[in-house]
Amino acid sequence: MHRSQTPRDPTDSSRSTSVSSFPQEGKRLFVSYRLNGAYEKPWVSDPKIKSVRRGNYIVYGFLAIGFACAAAIAFLITKPAVSGPLCLVLDEDFKTLNKDIWSHEVTLDGFGTGSFDWTTTDPKNTYVDDAGLHIVPTLTNETTTITNDQIYSGYTLNLTSDGSCTGAVNTSACYIHSNSTLGSLIPPVRSARITTKGRVGIRYGRVEVTAKLPKGDWLWPAIWMMPEDSAYGVWPRSGEIDIMEARGNDMDYPGGRNIFFSTLHWGPSSETDSYWQTMAVRVKRRTDFADGFHTFGLEWTDKHIYTYYDSRLTQVFYTDFTAHNPMWSRGSFAEKSENNSLFTNPWETSTSTTGNAPFDKKFYLILNVAVGSRNGWFLDNVGQKPWVDAATNAQWTFWSNADKWLPTWGEGDARGMTVKSVKMWQSGSCGATEL
Repeated sequence: MHRSQTPRDPTDSSRSTSVSSFPQEGKRLFVSYRLNGAYEKPWVSDPKIKSVRRGNYIVYGFLAIGFACAAAIAFLITKPAVSGPLCLVLDEDFKTLNKDIWSHEVTLDGFGTGSFDWTTTDPKNTYVDDAGLHIVPTLTNETTTITNDQIYSGYTLNLTSDGSCTGAVNTSACYIHSNSTLGSLIPPVRSARITTKGRVGIRYGRVEVTAKLPKGDWLWPAIWMMPEDSAYGVWPRSGEIDIMEARGNDMDYPGGRNIFFSTLHWGPSSETDSYWQTMAVRVKRRTDFADGFHTFGLEWTDKHIYTYYDSRLTQVFYTDFTAHNPMWSRGSFAEKSENNSLFTNPWETSTSTTGNAPFDKKFYLILNVAVGSRNGWFLDNVGQKPWVDAATNAQWTFWSNADKWLPTWGEGDARGMTVKSVKMWQSGSCGATEL
């Protein structure tokens, strides 16, 4: 039940009087303390503030560029490299050295690079154990009956007579007579070079080699590919693909074993080899590539070639092929000459529609460790290099300084390249006819 209330008369003075009788607090007016007229803002014109602001703009700009580059790189490395199926044509884990797949190349002449090693089939230079395949350089006077004096003078080494030479018969590849006066030495170091030539090769696809690189001054490990048939002529007309090349020198040497190179060689002559247009380097910080195993990879299609290590996220080298800018045009060879004669295009017979010749033919794989060179791989006057490439006594000088470089070589297997596995995939379905 609600109590009733009588409404009050709004004109009743008694009500208003009673209310007004209480004290009322008045409202305070807002008073501005802002000065009248213009006033100074010294921080606006302060050059330090402007410099900071410009610096911020630069930082933000580079951040934006960095994000854009990261996005572009992420796109390139995650897009499919080899479209379509791949057929595994070689899966080698080196439980043994399978002679149905691998063969040795045996020569004395350094394979055109002027290296100082004699490549052999000696099991001291190539052997297999639980760690994998080892390619290890050894000293000639320690692993043969050839004495140190004979290395310098008075000894004839003829690999043709024993049938071991794989080079051209009756040439420096197979025959040498030591003569210290002429600077002609028996190669003072022996090593090895094995290939899949004539056994396994690919035309487009993928290659992955898991290996640990050697430790030692003037060692030159390499994982690379050459054309099965030199369809376009002698090197470098038919091309060369270097997946990995490195130096065994330590990290104090500019370009030591914390660095490796990936390179394509191509051109109408050795003098016009345009490798410098298709070369990249990967640097490993704090450690080097001899401290553990790494996978060196290649992806190859008719539209591009790229290399990587350990994963596709660590891309090393990339080049694309396009019909509107074939390798002949890319090298500007039409404008070059040799012996007062203009070059002719060695790749004009290619049936490729993407301008990738000479990289449109079948290539095979090579694994080797060379020692020294006379082709500029080890720069003169860098890192206390004991020889000069152009000198007639280069090999003599190298060998005479063995007391300086030999102690830098790793013990046992560490002076060689250890290969744990090799995989090769051919582009296309297994059993498909290669085009």
